[in-house]
Amino acid sequence: MESGSMAKNSKLHVVMYPWLAFGHIIPFFELSKFIAQKGHTISFVSTPRNIDRLPKIPSHLVSSITLVKIPLPKVEGLPESAEATMDIRNEDIPYLKKAYDGMETELTRFLENSLPDWILYDFAPHWLPPVAERLGISRAFFMIINAWFLAFFGPSEILINGSDERKEAEEFMIPPKWVRFETKVAYRRYEANWVVASAQTNDSGFSDTYRGGKVIHGSEVIFIRHCNEFESDWLKLLEELHHKPVIPVGLMPPQVEEDYSQSWVSIKTWLDHQNKQSVVYIALGSEVTPSQDQINELALGLELSGVPFFWALRKPSRSDDSSSVVLPNGFEERVKGRGTVWKSWAPQVKILSHESVGAFLTHCGWSSFIEGLTFGHPLIALPFLADQGLNARMIADKQFGIEIPKSDEDGSYTKNSVSDSIKLVMIEDEGKKFRERAREMSEIFGNKILHDSYVDNFINFLENHRFVLSGTSG
Repeated sequence: MESGSMAKNSKLHVVMYPWLAFGHIIPFFELSKFIAQKGHTISFVSTPRNIDRLPKIPSHLVSSITLVKIPLPKVEGLPESAEATMDIRNEDIPYLKKAYDGMETELTRFLENSLPDWILYDFAPHWLPPVAERLGISRAFFMIINAWFLAFFGPSEILINGSDERKEAEEFMIPPKWVRFETKVAYRRYEANWVVASAQTNDSGFSDTYRGGKVIHGSEVIFIRHCNEFESDWLKLLEELHHKPVIPVGLMPPQVEEDYSQSWVSIKTWLDHQNKQSVVYIALGSEVTPSQDQINELALGLELSGVPFFWALRKPSRSDDSSSVVLPNGFEERVKGRGTVWKSWAPQVKILSHESVGAFLTHCGWSSFIEGLTFGHPLIALPFLADQGLNARMIADKQFGIEIPKSDEDGSYTKNSVSDSIKLVMIEDEGKKFRERAREMSEIFGNKILHDSYVDNFINFLENHRFVLSGTSG
């Protein structure tokens, strides 16, 4: 990659191609808006149903962002209407990846016809960097998760080919040898089994680690949702591991927007009647599907705690309804007035910004991690999969929250561990340090000026670095 000769203010055409999960699609969409605000043109590519489920584009950016629909090919094992991870069971995700790979032909045709300046893509399209390189398009991996998750898995050669030293679960239960600074970031046994499985070839024909390794290896630069003010050692480590620029785009903290929907009016009315910082907000994201036992213990723990709560328990839009869960018998009646279970989409940012909320019980997805700390709320960590366990360790280590104790073997937890964790953070004197530390972190996570400067730096990089066909390749 070399600096291009175009004028700094020339309009760029940038293609965005996220993985088919809304935890990935939304950060790509938000970054698209930042780029468009600087006068550049975006083509946002996804499947028809996912495009239709996107938030509305702000009116002043409508002419700058084009939504490009590429049909998802039919794949055996994938339900007809499924186009995102939230539409299917976890065990069916490999079929979604296989269908996603089937979008290569149409996406290549679109790139050949439009010849954009840049394409930013996710971890899954291992086939895409060579296509972009052949067409002379600058190419970048946009990592929507933090630096420690990516660094934990090592250089792209290990991701692609595996490691003789890291084949067993135990090897992922300690920090890897290439992390030379002090950290407690590592997986528990029940999580490490998932990590080992992610390196195995699945029904899509490839392992997740192979996909990520090929994407990184074929990219000219890594853009990442991180910042130097928070755990910068991991950013430096990524550059050492991958031998290419790692450009943080900032944390992209959420902005509180006006909302006049009936849903928010109802929620706000309930929150307005609660004491300041008295409510624990519970949300486990759109990708996590807790088992019936996990729902029961969480519900009974909330009841046992005696703490006011607002639980966003959205029914997963799976094709197979057998995955739905029910609350313990009589639970809602027993907590009436003190607790609310909201069973449809909830405006998370609006809720977290309300003064009655005092803590956030979260699955520890990176977006939720950022949103909670943006508003200075201590985090009560209940991780389930992927990066969430590592994020939970970071929360506990940095003391802006705690992790609900779980069995190392199977990840089970009890109503007592839920109740005790909530009371510790929300009520007890010992929890004061977590509440104060979270408020301190909001000065970094919620600093719009700081994170806007990261976006400016990122866009300057886009403007000043162009792929030169005769130049370097990733």
